[in-house]
Amino acid sequence: MTDLHAHGTIYLPRLVVPTLVQRLCADLAPLPLDRPGLRLHGVTAVAALLGPDGPLGRAAATFIGPGAMPVRAVLFDKSPVRNWAVGWHQDRIIAVKERREVSGFGPWSVKEGINHVAPPVEVLRGMITIRLHLDAVGNDNAPLLYAPGSHRIGIVPVEQVPEMVARCGVEASLAQAGDAWAYSTLILHASEPASVPARRRVLHVDYAAGPLPGGLEWLGI
Repeated sequence: MTDLHAHGTIYLPRLVVPTLVQRLCADLAPLPLDRPGLRLHGVTAVAALLGPDGPLGRAAATFIGPGAMPVRAVLFDKSPVRNWAVGWHQDRIIAVKERREVSGFGPWSVKEGINHVAPPVEVLRGMITIRLHLDAVGNDNAPLLYAPGSHRIGIVPVEQVPEMVARCGVEASLAQAGDAWAYSTLILHASEPASVPARRRVLHVDYAAGPLPGGLEWLGI
């Protein structure tokens, strides 16, 4: 936990066994991947992995406590056909079941019919993100880039992001299939196009440690 607090990331090699990775890939194969990231909501294929008895759920609990629950799951599938890039940013928005006016939460937006809101920074500091790699990721296949320690800065204004990345430095999240990385959800991160495009599927899961205030409810998975 000390390493995660200081650095903002922890490498979790062989978190999921190869047979389970293969089964998950087969279960997810029919999903329509016509965009860089596909939100998984109501997809039973991932439930066992993400719950408290699954490998991702158990890992999350070691970082944020036994109340850890998955609140967002996204499948990223970068390939020679979809070789996209994402600039440096923080994940600062959460999805909730319905809009309620609660102090400190806002602004609001609606994306694909889902209510999203920016929560207070304390909510984001209490979260952890786990990215499970379904394919091997090397330096030439667009590994996630992150700025170590940037999660401790708090909310970084957009115009200050380049300065903070330069100050913190840049590291890459290399992995084999079945490996995972745990990140402080607030860490600055980015993804470049692959220089040697190949398939790079990642299951990205955000975990929170408890309920939201004021009657707000996580949308969940």
